[in-house]
Amino acid sequence: MARKKIALVGAGQIGGTLALVLAQKQLGDVVLIDIVEGVPQGKALDIMEGRLPISTSTVLAGSNNFDDIKGSDVVIVTAGVPRKPGMTRDDLLTVNYDIVKVVGEAIKKTAPNAFVIVVTNPLDAMVYAMQKVTGLPPERVVGMAGVLDSSRLACFVAMELGVAADDVQATVLGGHGPTMVSLYNFVSVGGIPLPQLMSKEKFNELSVRTAEAGTEIVNLLKTGSAYYSPAVCSVRMAEAYLLDKKSVLTCAALLKGQYGFNDLYCGVPVVIGAGGVEKIIEISMTDEEKAAFAKSAGAVKELIDWVDAKMKG
Repeated sequence: MARKKIALVGAGQIGGTLALVLAQKQLGDVVLIDIVEGVPQGKALDIMEGRLPISTSTVLAGSNNFDDIKGSDVVIVTAGVPRKPGMTRDDLLTVNYDIVKVVGEAIKKTAPNAFVIVVTNPLDAMVYAMQKVTGLPPERVVGMAGVLDSSRLACFVAMELGVAADDVQATVLGGHGPTMVSLYNFVSVGGIPLPQLMSKEKFNELSVRTAEAGTEIVNLLKTGSAYYSPAVCSVRMAEAYLLDKKSVLTCAALLKGQYGFNDLYCGVPVVIGAGGVEKIIEISMTDEEKAAFAKSAGAVKELIDWVDAKMKG
């Protein structure tokens, strides 16, 4: 059986981490693609030389040519400018749209059957642009954000309660930005509903930290943004697709009437399997949560309107 091929477009901090984790998991052979000469080749060779101690047979290569996306089963797009202190995700809109457009056209030409995971910010607008540029079915173009936002909330809940992070299930909906919505009644710890373990007031503090988690790391690093956690969350999505796991994950998926919105990418719970986004799960929210989700979707809509205007112009 032929091995799967995974293309990583962007060989920066996230791309390099992705390549290492994918090699460890042996989900498929990996090609790192970047416009900077030597960087994707160097990172691929570096990991290749470490295959013995991590006991993997994954083959990695680096390239500066988008044509090497050809035939990929999965394409993970991290290419773009990272945030610096003082920048919002939205500040990246113009420069990163131009990058996504070039990458999307390459995917359309060389890998029309791929499952595409977009990580580039501003996430919801960039995954919308990717789907429009590629023309791929929406179930095969998805944004990595909700998995990360939910993981961050789970981390903070675990730290607060002094429990294992992998015992915490958390759900964060909406756009990947300051308006994201953490759901109190959809967090559990070892199956125990969070309201039995934590006050709403304390949870509200953690939800604010979750919404600002990316900015907290940007301010600490000073020269870039988070990369370890976005990388492992992206791998989780790729793994769900490649192994047909039917995983329930919060991802930026195209809404077609769900939650009252149409033709809008936004973070919602979905089932990911071999068909890509096989189902969007609609959950019941409180009136307060519904209002917060509508506000978050409205913020995303403004960015998507910009993308629509740019594509028409």
